[in-house]
Amino acid sequence: MRILAVRGANLASLAGAFEVDFENGPIGCAGLFAITGPTGAGKSTLLDAICLALYDRLPRLERAERGARAERSDAPNSGPCALALDDVRGTLRHGAADGFAEVDFQGQDGRRYRATWKVHRARRKAAGALQEQTVALIDLAADQPIGDGRKKETLAAIADRVGLDFHQFRRAALLAQGEFDAFITARSADRATLLERITGTGIYAEISRAAFRRHGRAKAELERLNTRLGEHRVLAPEERTQLEDQRAAASAEALQLVGVQDALKRDLNWYERDDALRRDQAMAEACVAEAEATDAAAAPDRVRRAPGSSTPRCGSGTRTRRWGRRARTATRRSACSTPRAPTRSARGTRSLRRART
Repeated sequence: MRILAVRGANLASLAGAFEVDFENGPIGCAGLFAITGPTGAGKSTLLDAICLALYDRLPRLERAERGARAERSDAPNSGPCALALDDVRGTLRHGAADGFAEVDFQGQDGRRYRATWKVHRARRKAAGALQEQTVALIDLAADQPIGDGRKKETLAAIADRVGLDFHQFRRAALLAQGEFDAFITARSADRATLLERITGTGIYAEISRAAFRRHGRAKAELERLNTRLGEHRVLAPEERTQLEDQRAAASAEALQLVGVQDALKRDLNWYERDDALRRDQAMAEACVAEAEATDAAAAPDRVRRAPGSSTPRCGSGTRTRRWGRRARTATRRSACSTPRAPTRSARGTRSLRRART
């Protein structure tokens, strides 16, 4: 976070408008500068303007008694007005109708913003009663207001972009009068948190926490392994030698069993082959028996069809039956019809047959 400019009007001892530009002019080129002047010149009022614009609070009012009120005359010819001692509206200059504090700053995200705090009296008159103060936040690059206009949400948005809350800001960036030792006398934990916010080294704190968590997990795992290791007793040399001898004997026996296993596998293969051959033999014998039965059933047919038997064989019997049918057909024709004279073609056929003969 970096403050770029401070503006205001009618705040405490500073009458009228004022502005301090930290980017331009002699201050912009100075790495270190001092705000000096006599008492009541408005040195602390400049710092008050920064706190009002950013946090709506004042460091010098933090010690005021809560709820205590003081009667004061806000304007000439006006009656007394009870105002709380810790009320920041009391910063408005006596006799002024309104006032404001404005700060331009660069947030921790690198963007430029403008925070504004305003207060005024009723009817904008010096004799009017003090009204509630308002705060606003504007993104200068986009020229757009941030938040919904409610004070609580706007102040939270400002603190988020500044990166420090009010107590951290007053100890780091702004040490009010009489409170220089607030940072020195703060607790170690508070100073560490504040320095992390200021220097941006919070990432190293997160790395440290991650390393601590990882160390815890590794330590727990180591303890678990040590517990498991304690469950196993270390063997004496004699016991170790005895177990090694047993292992050697078991290895030799395993080699022998491997040889026996190979022999059994060969025997098993022989028996499986023998069983397969026996099944094939049985199937072949069944086929032979079936063929013999078929042959025996066909024996009477072979006897009837043998030469010289009353029943001709298949081939000759067929031819005989055919010639028998032809002879019977020719006999029927000769019995039912009168002989005809051979035709010319028939005589020619006989002549051809005689010539061939």
